[in-house]
Amino acid sequence: MSFNDTSVVTGSCSGFVDGENVCLPTLELPFYFAMRQDLFDSVSDTVLALAAPVVAYWTLSLLFHCLDVSGWKWLDKYRIHQSEEVTSRNRATRTEVFWAVILQHTIQTVLGYAWFAEIPRVSPTACYNQMEGVAKTLVRVTRFVLGSHTADTFLRHRGAGITHWLYWWGIPAVQFLLALFIIDTWQYFLHRLMHTNRFLYKQLHSVHHRLYVPYAFGALYNHPLEGLILDTCGAAVAEYLAGLSVRQAMFLFAFSTCKTVDDHCGYSFPFDPLQMFTTNNADYHDIHHQSIGIKSNFSQPFFVHWDVILGTRLTRKQIEERRQKVKTT
Repeated sequence: MSFNDTSVVTGSCSGFVDGENVCLPTLELPFYFAMRQDLFDSVSDTVLALAAPVVAYWTLSLLFHCLDVSGWKWLDKYRIHQSEEVTSRNRATRTEVFWAVILQHTIQTVLGYAWFAEIPRVSPTACYNQMEGVAKTLVRVTRFVLGSHTADTFLRHRGAGITHWLYWWGIPAVQFLLALFIIDTWQYFLHRLMHTNRFLYKQLHSVHHRLYVPYAFGALYNHPLEGLILDTCGAAVAEYLAGLSVRQAMFLFAFSTCKTVDDHCGYSFPFDPLQMFTTNNADYHDIHHQSIGIKSNFSQPFFVHWDVILGTRLTRKQIEERRQKVKTT
């Protein structure tokens, strides 16, 4: 029995598989979803998706900047570098950094507005149509694994719940993780290329490394072309290949921005959630900004798998071992 042309029923029926039909459950919305075209009446989702990473960047940066200038002594044990090193070792002023980041945000916002020019309509019909695709795929896969009779028996009573879970939770989670993987892959190989190619390093990436001692709002201090290729295009490619909705993209952009800022914050807090869920954190990226680690730790901003697989990972323990070896020779 093929489900290529079967109809979808949303009324009463005997079970999820009802003869030639797939019977979808009554549409129940999870807490995170609003059945409206825009989340807010006065602001479109497009504008919100473009504003989210900018607001996230400056909000989190301002928080860390307040810590930088607070003078609180209890913060010293969490600082990766002493405060004086920011001015003594960095080769770009805070004013230069500020305007460079403003330029990158302007470029990404203008291009992003064109990228999100057409947004699919949010409606119950659209949700049912998408759930139909999930339901038919579920039936095909389950029948392939269990056989038609066993699959139909199983799905008749459980198929509706599984479809609901897949559509609202399972598939979005996989899409989000896929987007993280794509961003990591995009950034690792381009970032590494900018270090191994002398022309690209000298003309583009060396701008970012003028900050020998990173700080939060310098996270996106880049050459404008590098910012476009590495950050803006990388996020757009991830959003497209992972098939994210504009609201999913909104969350991805804000989350990846917060992670990038946190990775440059200059603090190693044991209670920072963005530094707890992965070893790719502020201390890990700080090694890359130092002379000893400039050819290592290319992974950013989420995980370190590419560094591990391709042998470019460098830890504090390895640095200490190298120094001890030098002392004994």
